[in-house]
Amino acid sequence: MTTELETLAARLSAGYQATGDTLVLALEGLRIGVESNSAALLARLADYFAHLVDEGEVDIRLQAYQCEAPDLGLTYRDWRREPGKQGRKDACFDLPGARVIHKVRTGMTFLQSATHRIAAGPCLQNDNQVINFINNQYMNWLQQNGWLNCHAAALSRNGKAIAMAGFSGGGKSTLMLQLMEQQGSAFLSNDRLFIRPQQDRVLAAGIPKMPRINPGTIVHNPRLQPLIPASERAALLQLPAAELWELEQKYDADIPRLYGEGRVDTAFRPLAAFMVLNWQRDTDQPLQVERVDLNRRRDLLAAIMKSPGPFYQRRDGQFQSDGQSLDETAYLQVLQSVPVYEARGRVDFAALAQRYLEQVD
Repeated sequence: MTTELETLAARLSAGYQATGDTLVLALEGLRIGVESNSAALLARLADYFAHLVDEGEVDIRLQAYQCEAPDLGLTYRDWRREPGKQGRKDACFDLPGARVIHKVRTGMTFLQSATHRIAAGPCLQNDNQVINFINNQYMNWLQQNGWLNCHAAALSRNGKAIAMAGFSGGGKSTLMLQLMEQQGSAFLSNDRLFIRPQQDRVLAAGIPKMPRINPGTIVHNPRLQPLIPASERAALLQLPAAELWELEQKYDADIPRLYGEGRVDTAFRPLAAFMVLNWQRDTDQPLQVERVDLNRRRDLLAAIMKSPGPFYQRRDGQFQSDGQSLDETAYLQVLQSVPVYEARGRVDFAALAQRYLEQVD
């Protein structure tokens, strides 16, 4: 007897013939196989994940079908966005053991279950969403194995991870890229960091998602400036500082191309420190960096904790529910042995990078 899940999977893949090639991605602890009816899409994904491409057996497989935006005739419900985010983005339809996630703006449709992982729609035009879908499989695996999701950027130095979180628009990616200028630094993660205790230490795991950064991060960093034409950069520099900071216009920062080979770290690393950016752009107060006790400063947890999102499926098959609260105690327990610092006062990336390194090197 055909189940509703199998029927939906068949509808999403109907008429699309895979190329026969499998892109194998070897992440720490998990090997993902990606199949598609589009050789161009596989080539693009292979270029993006070049540092992970491998051969051999895989643990899970997913299919990405290049096609018109599917119309499954489902009644979706909107997934509430985080505070400060505007407009509709994700909509969901649940069935036993599975969830269909529809991207409102692009028409991309994703089927997520323990047995079926399918992306269908204009994949080539929205390859970033396919990349996110691949990374969601890794994030699911990490969380199913006891890792906590943090809204943080991170890099590794001397075999250890240092992380940075911030309230919306706080500049964690800018700080991370500032620290990448230091010899011996390697990119670990831009927006999602996973942590888990192991014996007497806390491990950190990154996600292979290259930074997507705004013009405000680019225009003052000589290494990043080639991402924007010189004439456009000159125009951006004429904007008021506050307007430039708020400008949302994403550019992909390809770490291997910008910083050189060997500057991406895919291993699990001991977490040496966590910095929370709680500074202000419109203050004359000097930059201050102080170590804090999260048990006494639970307000800072809001900058660190991150919802698993609509793609997260637990081991028992149940999905994350919309608006489900996060367990503060779990984060406090994991981070109790990790030095946590708070940056207050005025925004100064160069000064903060130097002071952070003084704490951890």
